[in-house]
Amino acid sequence: EHLKAFDNEVNAFLDNMFGPRAAGTSSSLTLEDNRSDSGGTPPKEWKLMGHVQYRHILVFISFPSSMLWQLILSSWEGGYNLQCQNLDSAGEGDIRVAKVLWWYYFSKLVEFLDTIFFVLRKKTSQITFLHVYHHASMFNIWWCVLNWIPCGQSFFGPTLNSFIHILMYSYYGLSVFPSMHKYLWWKKYLTQAQLVQFVLTITHTLSAVVKPCGFPFGCLIFQSSYMMTLVILFLNFYVQTYRRKPAKKEMQEQPAGKEVKNGLPKAPFIAANGVTNKKVQ
Repeated sequence: EHLKAFDNEVNAFLDNMFGPRAAGTSSSLTLEDNRSDSGGTPPKEWKLMGHVQYRHILVFISFPSSMLWQLILSSWEGGYNLQCQNLDSAGEGDIRVAKVLWWYYFSKLVEFLDTIFFVLRKKTSQITFLHVYHHASMFNIWWCVLNWIPCGQSFFGPTLNSFIHILMYSYYGLSVFPSMHKYLWWKKYLTQAQLVQFVLTITHTLSAVVKPCGFPFGCLIFQSSYMMTLVILFLNFYVQTYRRKPAKKEMQEQPAGKEVKNGLPKAPFIAANGVTNKKVQ
């Protein structure tokens, strides 16, 4: 009963901030689906996925493509200014962007739970400081974003990030299939793309500092500072993973004449977000 009461309070708050909910949704916490065609039995294929590591399931439950499209469409129809966009001049466009950003926040919750499940399953060897810092901070920061700056200038980062996640989840999905490993030579370029994303977001954020439009100044400074920490951490990860010279011992253990194809040695995969993946059997 207490959870239901709290859920009702959250719903009332979000409805007041974002406007009427989209048809078919009823709860901000439980995310119940009241559509008559939603169905209650999961597809048979879902039952065959138990052996796939949890992060691969994110491929099937995430919706970066939809968020990317909705953010582009909503900001375009709302007449958003790419250089600087305040919180209250686009009317219905602001409400639409805010609704999409709520789902973006939900996706950060899913990613944060991914980290928690790693810990609960004692898979600590698969977790790095970068992974924990990135997912835990994003989840909390976006709670603040939705409470104070749920539209306007806030749309740009999630738009880029949704595109990046399309690439990342595509990579993770393909990595499930051993026959596809020879085509996954582009792993390091995912990290490069993430670094480009952070730099573009910082540039976009600071453009609103140079030429203000009414978006909260403190939020712009915090956003830029936070993104700089991600640049430093991801750049360090990139250097440690792809630029440092192989250890002498590893070179000696490499069988003579054994060629490493496509830059993917027989070692655990290192994910673009700092997670050490399990070795594919």
